[in-house]
Amino acid sequence: MSVSPDAFSSSRTSPDTLSHTSLQQAAQWYVLLADEQCAPQARDKWQRWHARCDENRAAWQYVQRVGQRFAPLREEGGHAAAALRETGARISRRQGLKTLLLLGAGSMAGWGGWRTVQDAGWTADLSTATGEIRETLLADGSHLWLAPRTAVDTYFDDRQRHLRLRFGEVLIETASDPRRAFTVQTQSGLLQALGTRFAVKQAGNATRLNVYQGAVQVRTAVSGEQRVISAGQRVDFDALRIGATGPAQTAGQSWVRAVLTAEGMPLGELIEELGRYRAGHLGVHPDVVGLTVMGTFPLDRSDQALDLLQAALPVRIRRLTSWWVTVEPA
Repeated sequence: MSVSPDAFSSSRTSPDTLSHTSLQQAAQWYVLLADEQCAPQARDKWQRWHARCDENRAAWQYVQRVGQRFAPLREEGGHAAAALRETGARISRRQGLKTLLLLGAGSMAGWGGWRTVQDAGWTADLSTATGEIRETLLADGSHLWLAPRTAVDTYFDDRQRHLRLRFGEVLIETASDPRRAFTVQTQSGLLQALGTRFAVKQAGNATRLNVYQGAVQVRTAVSGEQRVISAGQRVDFDALRIGATGPAQTAGQSWVRAVLTAEGMPLGELIEELGRYRAGHLGVHPDVVGLTVMGTFPLDRSDQALDLLQAALPVRIRRLTSWWVTVEPA
């Protein structure tokens, strides 16, 4: 059995993620109830909607949190309008409030998930924020690069050279040390470098390994399955099984130069990568998430990268504001 590639798709962040429909409905109710002229009958309808199912109640809680997050903007309608004028839109104060709330509701699931992950990284030895790439020289002379939104713990002493990847993605170039093995722990298992340059990415319960030089031994956390992955190979694995090997991806190391090289990469995965380099929400419509992408894209100029996607694929980039962007069918 192979490891599902769904773990590396931006369209599936968590089984707890609320549906777009429920979030949108909650945001619409929030805007309506915020109107001073809201009729009592509308409040009755909202109560029935709220009581209908757990998802509606959870979506309402998300929207309330978003409302609190954007409260300073709502208090000054000029700020909200200015944000929307970045796209050339002319809107009234009430329309601006509605749009702002819908933006917040649509992004809340992603923000909530990332916030939880970010909290788990505050105590890590090494970590990076959105858009940050960090290069570190480790105590043994090995080189470590951290991609955005990554957290790593380091354990180096006379007997071991060990990293624990809490979340995110790293590129490692190990220094020679015959006395101490170099190992990396993920949720999926343990990797031991055999004199090498390799990249490790944690996505949910799965790990992706790209080996560029030397070799890496993989051992799954639960089943104990083992395999040696050689230079030029890639593999996805989880705690139970190791998937089929394929060719190593250039994208696994090109990001250290703020460049993403896509070689038959699903659009959803590429959008997920771009989203780690920009503030705000970057989404992709389910109908185009599986489109295959070829090309080289600048990570530090994500708007330019999105324009390149629009020119190459049957998609359109919808920029509602500078911080809420979606990729949709053309």
